[in-house]
Amino acid sequence: MKQIGTLFRKDLLLEWRLQHTFYGILLYIASTIFILFISINKPEGQIWNGLFWITLLFMSVHAVAKSFFQENPERMGYYKSLVSARTFLLAKLLYNIILMLFLSILTFFLFCFFLGAPFLHFGNFIWLTVAGGFSLTLLFTLLAAIASKASQNAALMAILGFPLIIPQLLLLLKMSKAAFGEVFQEGAFFNMSMVLIGLDGMIFTLSLILFPFLWKD
Repeated sequence: MKQIGTLFRKDLLLEWRLQHTFYGILLYIASTIFILFISINKPEGQIWNGLFWITLLFMSVHAVAKSFFQENPERMGYYKSLVSARTFLLAKLLYNIILMLFLSILTFFLFCFFLGAPFLHFGNFIWLTVAGGFSLTLLFTLLAAIASKASQNAALMAILGFPLIIPQLLLLLKMSKAAFGEVFQEGAFFNMSMVLIGLDGMIFTLSLILFPFLWKD
């Protein structure tokens, strides 16, 4: 835990020194929402829902990928002499999860402020925003780790991520319809939540298994 905390603070300090990357993400969020506002003003529920998850998806790619791409090979070699692969991965996951939760909640409230809040159940959508940000972080952290070992080829994230992200997005879109008043069969929302948790658990387990092999490369 001490090593994870030290690596987490290192990422936080690095983010503070390279503030242009963080501000670039904020600019992307603000400009995207503002363009949507002046283009369609107050969209209906289903359009609002789709636009929100598309924005969150692309924002997560930019936010998570940089955590591995900003590490040069010499620094990675130094980390290998100090900590284990799983310790390094858990520190990256912790930092990315906290960053994504902040950005996801910020995106949600900016959407509500500029594009209105057409959903009926505020609490449900907040929970799904947090759960969706967490799920996207797990997946793209693993993909960023793989891409960083392939000459830091960001295109590899898109190639690997497309078939993996579709089930999560479809599930999140389906679940979020409950916040807009769609009625599900009894227990259906709970079952979908369990499927989402299962997908997250599978990705987390695969990350812990596969990353040590990437670490040795």
